[in-house]
Amino acid sequence: MFSNLPFSKYQGLGNDFLLLDARTAPDPDQAFGLTPERVAQLCDRRFGVGGDGVILALPPNAGGDWRMRIFNADGTEPEMCGNGIRCLARFLADLDGDGPGRTWQIDTLAGRIVPELLPDGTVRVDMGAPFLQPEQVPTTLEIGTAGLPQGELEVDGERFAVAAAGMGNPHVVIPVAMVEEIDLERFGPLFEHHPAFPARTNVHFVQVLSPDHLVMRVWERGAGPTLACGTGACATLVAMHSLGLCERRARLDLPGGPLQIHWDAESGKVFMDGPAEHVFDGVIPDPAEVAEARRQAATAVMAPAPSPASMQQAPSESASTADAAAEAIDCATVCTNGCIRPERCPSAEARARVAALLQGTSLDDLVNIATNSLESRTRARFEREPGLNL
Repeated sequence: MFSNLPFSKYQGLGNDFLLLDARTAPDPDQAFGLTPERVAQLCDRRFGVGGDGVILALPPNAGGDWRMRIFNADGTEPEMCGNGIRCLARFLADLDGDGPGRTWQIDTLAGRIVPELLPDGTVRVDMGAPFLQPEQVPTTLEIGTAGLPQGELEVDGERFAVAAAGMGNPHVVIPVAMVEEIDLERFGPLFEHHPAFPARTNVHFVQVLSPDHLVMRVWERGAGPTLACGTGACATLVAMHSLGLCERRARLDLPGGPLQIHWDAESGKVFMDGPAEHVFDGVIPDPAEVAEARRQAATAVMAPAPSPASMQQAPSESASTADAAAEAIDCATVCTNGCIRPERCPSAEARARVAALLQGTSLDDLVNIATNSLESRTRARFEREPGLNL
């Protein structure tokens, strides 16, 4: 387990990730205890940091510069992510002080990928050649006249003409007349889990604006609707060009912004150009420490408030203990119906002071009092416990 784990958050066209540097860790793949449950908690946008996934920068395999592992928001581990590897390249450049022209040989579950930092700060990625054989995608669709797996699938009572392509991970591409009219929440998960895709699949609905301009919407395997998908944009261009619906080089508009995709005829490789930007840095505390802090806070909240009897002045030394106790009990009992010691009742005095404060203080001043009190108590805590992080 870990304590005070530093991370950086990066995004590419709104596809956002938590980046963790494990390159020098003794046991890098296990360094941060990233179970599927832990990843899902970190990616939760209400109860965690929030993100579409978590990316580990790891020591290289033989011949590479570094290695990448990526986890979806549900804790599953995909083979590759185009937006994710652009974010990793930007992360490495920022950490190591690399400038434009720097390239990296990054090993992934989809093979070796080569990103390059461009002069304008964007990242170009050599994604390699697409996989167009059914068993490589994988899919049960058969090779069609376009030279890749294609056919018709029935989903929720409707039939769709589809094509499939692999970019180290599976993709199904569905050409439509109006992409905005597609009910993504309805059809996305049904295509993702369709029997034609034994490893599940990423889902892309695409509309042709012109031969060099497409617009698409994304349902990512393990993440649901996202603002962008780099491997999906590459697979979409490959499929649409194979179907005769676009050129080899085109702009693909996603909800998070555009990507430039080029399927090179000579090398057979697909190249992707797009942004990757730093969002913020942070520290993830040890879950055990968080749980203990919450337990202590809950215990403090549940502690009973002092009774009126405990707030009474202590009896004089000459009074007997029994008489003092009896008086306190009588006072506490009768106080609910009417005070029997109004001349020295701290509860009544407190109520009077509060009433005077409310009558003589504006709402703005009350807010300032509360804010200053919270700030002073917080600062006092950090002075008492210097090991805490703001």
